Amino acid sequence: MSPSAIILLSAIAFIIVINLFAFAFFWADKRAAELSERRISESTLLLLAAIGGSAGAIAGQQYWRHKTRKEPFRSMLFAIAAFQVVALGWIVFAR
Repeated sequence: MSPSAIILLSAIAFIIVINLFAFAFFWADKRAAELSERRISESTLLLLAAIGGSAGAIAGQQYWRHKTRKEPFRSMLFAIAAFQVVALGWIVFAR
């Protein structure tokens, strides 16, 4: 297997894992809120989105109906996702 194929497969695996973590963290924070337990910080949730888990974070937000109206969190999450879409488009189509 070529080094570029290994890098590509590693990147894909990372994206899958980080999105699963983001989705699960939204569930864990929702559950903690319902049980009045210690919450996951918004900065942690946004960090997971920023390092590649924005799709999982948005999916978790919508599926669990968690932080859907909380501003500026909601806007920041969608801004991260929009930036990632633009960056991915630039990477794919700028060649």
